[in-house]
Amino acid sequence: MAKRRRLQTDADWTEIKSTAADWRSADPQLLKTMLSEMHLIRAFEETVLDLASEGLVHGPAHSSIGQEGGAVGSIASLRSTDAVNGSHRGHHQFLAKALTHVSKGDLDPTADYSAEVESVVHRTLSEILGLSEGFCRGRGGSMHLQWFEAGALGTNAIVGGGAPIAAGNAWAQLHDGTSDVTINYLGDGASQIGSVLESMNLAATWKLPLAFFIENNLYAVSTRADEISADPRFSVRGQGFSIPSWRVDGMDPLAVHIATTEAAKRMRAGEGPVIIEAEVYRYFHQNGPYPGSAFGYRSKGEEEEWKERDPLSLMRRKMIELDLISDAEVSDLQERCKEVMSTTVDQLIEADPENRGKRRIRTNLWPSPDFVNVGVRGDASELEGLPTLETASSERREVKFVGAVAEVMNRRMHDDERIVVLGEDVHKLNGGTNGATKGLIKEFGSGRVLGTPISENAFLGLAGGLALDGRFRPVVEFMYPDFVWVAADQVFNQVGKARHMFGGDNPVPLVLRTKVAMGSGYGSQHLMDPAGIFATSPGWRIVAASNATDYVGLMNAALALEDPVLVIEHVDLYGKKDTVPAGDLDYIIAPGNAAVVREGNDLTVLTYLSMVEHSREAIEQSQIDAELIDLRWLDRASIGWTTIEASIRKTNAVLIVEQGAQGTSYGGWLADEIQRRFFDWLDQPVARVSGQEASPSISRVLERAAIAKTEEVIHGLESVRRGFGEV
Repeated sequence: MAKRRRLQTDADWTEIKSTAADWRSADPQLLKTMLSEMHLIRAFEETVLDLASEGLVHGPAHSSIGQEGGAVGSIASLRSTDAVNGSHRGHHQFLAKALTHVSKGDLDPTADYSAEVESVVHRTLSEILGLSEGFCRGRGGSMHLQWFEAGALGTNAIVGGGAPIAAGNAWAQLHDGTSDVTINYLGDGASQIGSVLESMNLAATWKLPLAFFIENNLYAVSTRADEISADPRFSVRGQGFSIPSWRVDGMDPLAVHIATTEAAKRMRAGEGPVIIEAEVYRYFHQNGPYPGSAFGYRSKGEEEEWKERDPLSLMRRKMIELDLISDAEVSDLQERCKEVMSTTVDQLIEADPENRGKRRIRTNLWPSPDFVNVGVRGDASELEGLPTLETASSERREVKFVGAVAEVMNRRMHDDERIVVLGEDVHKLNGGTNGATKGLIKEFGSGRVLGTPISENAFLGLAGGLALDGRFRPVVEFMYPDFVWVAADQVFNQVGKARHMFGGDNPVPLVLRTKVAMGSGYGSQHLMDPAGIFATSPGWRIVAASNATDYVGLMNAALALEDPVLVIEHVDLYGKKDTVPAGDLDYIIAPGNAAVVREGNDLTVLTYLSMVEHSREAIEQSQIDAELIDLRWLDRASIGWTTIEASIRKTNAVLIVEQGAQGTSYGGWLADEIQRRFFDWLDQPVARVSGQEASPSISRVLERAAIAKTEEVIHGLESVRRGFGEV
């Protein structure tokens, strides 16, 4: 019979409950501050629901009424330099962090709130109403609240989406030599999300000062926690990642404070992440002013049982027992909170002259419609004054393309200590799977060249948190571009949208490198060209170099920009012998600089990457006098429209050439843009060369049939010639 031994993990798992002795020994000022914050947050949330019932909140109103104890108990003693981020239900966390910041954790429940506190309330409510005076200028609304000065990194509408970003902030705190910590607030529903579990693994592996604070309110919309998890004790997740965990009654703010204090002590000592599960209860439905019982998924009896455990009532009773406040003073506090909210509402809302008896938002407080696209990306002014390719040495030296990739990164990492490189195997195999990071680990060590787990969603999101924090500049490698779909939330919903979504001011300096591998036999899930996907997604800049000299200048520009930049490479170019300027590789090729590779009069060919050479070959073989333009920059804001326009005015015809599949085509977007911009100068429709509808297959024959090369470009050139009536 087989031998059996019961195994146990080494991670502690502790339940904490406060005692009468804890209440007696608690700092009176801490208790007073928590009481003050909770009552103001409760009054704030009641006001939001009242405004929502009048139709004055455009979009959802995810109330946190009932859950104030978890947020306030965990935040009231944090530093301003400690950070938090949360989920779509995050008003209470944001307000607790902002109020603690402006009050320095010292609020007197018997005194009027300060002007700074009232300003926090005013700007938060303005944001929820979508007004220009909000923290994000009205763009974030209820679900996207951010105030970096207070350590509020931003609440998040994607369930579990904030965990990787919080991990990035914690990485920055740790590697900047601070003892600060980050708390990521998530719900019971997010406890099953891959990005959360991947972030737990990263945080544990790298010992990040990150707390995963699970607000278990029992319901994900209307689905009970025990319906979607075999073990609804969500703090058990820590056992699988060697993360110590605490379970605590979230309706008891002091118990939450005790647990968070213990957890923070561990994190500040460099011992890595923690999990805190606080059992709380939202008194209302997922969204809006009605209780869950109104929708039939929970009983009125259950709701009443939880209301009897109201954290505000508990604080009131305990503090009266301790003779720290009187019943009348608490009642006065409630009235002052209501007055603060009433005054704030009066500043934002007025009678609607067109609808008697109704109210409207004051019309002068709306953002200007002209603000709609401001801040999708920066204005690239950070590139002004940097040396350009024209200033580089005219002498040349030989180098392989992939050698230039590694060399320019080495150069920039020497000059800018903020740059960190992360990705799968970037620290191994003498430069990753293709040699693109050759020599970096030896030169800069594991603190700046980070080999990651196979978890693109987590490490790209971590890089996003680093970029938003601003102390470091992350360069991420995705081994193949198809893996972007694994990380799609962080790539598109988070990194790409962050600058604009949070008001337009926050830089997001992140570089994402990846390679097109068509022709290498890796099949349908490894060979895509990502240009078309990124070109139609807001926020990203895109570069694609066809030669080593351009790669250096484009990468230098990407690393100087304050925007996320996708750098696309191609395996066909890696081994190619090439040259670069003989001097220091410090020049840039700024946005807007397309290159005329071959001048011509009959046709404009627009292309990038390896298709530049295929197009050159096709033009020579077809004997068409085509003008060949290497786009270099591919995104809407950065593409070289001036060069393209000058060529089209001369040739009156366009052929767009790319290698990849039709469905995710870059040319589809570009053709539409050209037709609208330059229609009057076109003598025939924009023509396109691309791969087939199918993704490339493993079979050498089917792979070749699926992609475009020189032969397909020749056919494209001939179709344009026929369009002019030429044989």
